[in-house]
Amino acid sequence: MIGTLIGILFALVIAGVIWWALQELLKLVPLAEPFRTLIRIVMIVILVFIVIWVVAALLGLVGIHVRTINIGKLGLLDMLPMLA
Repeated sequence: MIGTLIGILFALVIAGVIWWALQELLKLVPLAEPFRTLIRIVMIVILVFIVIWVVAALLGLVGIHVRTINIGKLGLLDMLPMLA
């Protein structure tokens, strides 16, 4: 249990450092305000999904199983050639 908490803390620290680095890089790119806001919202959504996925995986190691979406079972991977 302690190892899982340390793993979650470590994952959150790494996500925070990546978030900080992306924010600093975004400041260096000259973009108009609507695009900058849109990119920031997309970054937040992606970061939230990654953190939830890492926390769910680490909790699964302890025995607390969290149901997650399995793309293969939904058949979404089979539909990708039709979208192209």
